[in-house]
Amino acid sequence: MNARLDRLFHLTESGSTVRTEVLAGVTTFMTMSYIIFVQPAVLSTTGMDFQAVLAATCIVSALSTFLMAFLANYPIAVAPAMGHNFFFAFTVVAGMHYSWQIALGAVFISGIVFLIMSVWGVREALVYAIPDSLKRGIAVGIGLLITLVGLEWSGLVTANPATLLTLGNLHEPAVWMSGAGLMVACSLLVRRSRGAILAGILTSTIIGLMLGVVRFHGVVSAPPSIASIAFKLDVLGAFKLGAIPVIFIFFFLDLFDSIGSLIGIAEQGGFMRKGELPRAREALLADAIGTSIAGLLGNSPVVSYIESAAGVAEGAKTGLASVVTGLLMLSGLFFAPLAQMVGEGYKAASGLTLYPTVAPALIVVGAFMMRGAGRIEWSDPLEYIPAFITMALIPFTFSITDGIAFGFISYVALCLTSGRWRKLHWLMVLFTALFLVRYIAL
Repeated sequence: MNARLDRLFHLTESGSTVRTEVLAGVTTFMTMSYIIFVQPAVLSTTGMDFQAVLAATCIVSALSTFLMAFLANYPIAVAPAMGHNFFFAFTVVAGMHYSWQIALGAVFISGIVFLIMSVWGVREALVYAIPDSLKRGIAVGIGLLITLVGLEWSGLVTANPATLLTLGNLHEPAVWMSGAGLMVACSLLVRRSRGAILAGILTSTIIGLMLGVVRFHGVVSAPPSIASIAFKLDVLGAFKLGAIPVIFIFFFLDLFDSIGSLIGIAEQGGFMRKGELPRAREALLADAIGTSIAGLLGNSPVVSYIESAAGVAEGAKTGLASVVTGLLMLSGLFFAPLAQMVGEGYKAASGLTLYPTVAPALIVVGAFMMRGAGRIEWSDPLEYIPAFITMALIPFTFSITDGIAFGFISYVALCLTSGRWRKLHWLMVLFTALFLVRYIAL
């Protein structure tokens, strides 16, 4: 068995083992399992059945992650994107008053557009067109964003009307849970122990059970049906004049969130080669097909999940880790109560929903991703200023897309004003123009 897996995923060539990949795949699942329950909570506000969306989320995520494993051989999970689901539910359906069927049609069409671009290599060319300084700035910015999310989910950081953010309530049980998990993970990392991040998650979960914060819901449940939402998309309705911008926005968000996450994980995992990502076309193709499947089965667009960096930090180097993650996503159909124990939010005394069991993993992964900052060319303002803008705006705007946009705009503007326009790739100019049009339209 091990020999066949070695040949299929090139484990020896990549410097990995079956044990490492399995452990890393489990770690990635543990850090992203919250989407199984957050996704139906969001999409059910549109009238879609909660249990059907839960099942569709598991199936779509698993299929998309398998595509990433076998097409690109990368340890990167693919699942419905946070942010895209809010756009789907609260902007398209609640705000623009389109039905969820039309919204699904828009998702499917945007996936087909992604697919065409991936086959033509346009998305791959865009990855190659981005300057190295911006690639590294994107990775660091995403790391800061992950850290911010981890701090918020742990309760260590909370909102403040005067300063926007401030130190949370240290008497909150969630803070102690996350703090203990973070300490265990960091201590094991210092000792160079494998499984440090997973150990941190398990520590938080066990303490949460003891404190009554984490609830045990049972072990097995019957898989829900997706019949009420699968293949209910309205493609013709999505081509209505007023709905066409919805397709464009889905496309735009998915394009840059996927590229941003892919670059961030690749930089952190050491997959980049001379500023380029091998098999980038295949990786982007997996995401494109996954988004089309999501539209068919009843879900919002999927992207390469930045939480995959947790598995990469545990040593994942091949698609075998993605296969493990995908199988565990499918297990959510049968073991939803166990997955819910880790991914379920906890209502704090402040009224905020926290996720203290997975927060330590996000904070540690954010620390890993800071390493890219040292590889930015700090001697050249043309390189480090756009990178800094990207690093700052991704967490401060809470948007990978906006951080990338302002990084692109500043890089192109500085190249033109400094007379170094020959450094610009035409795709950088094109997408900078599209970003400008987007912000002018907003």
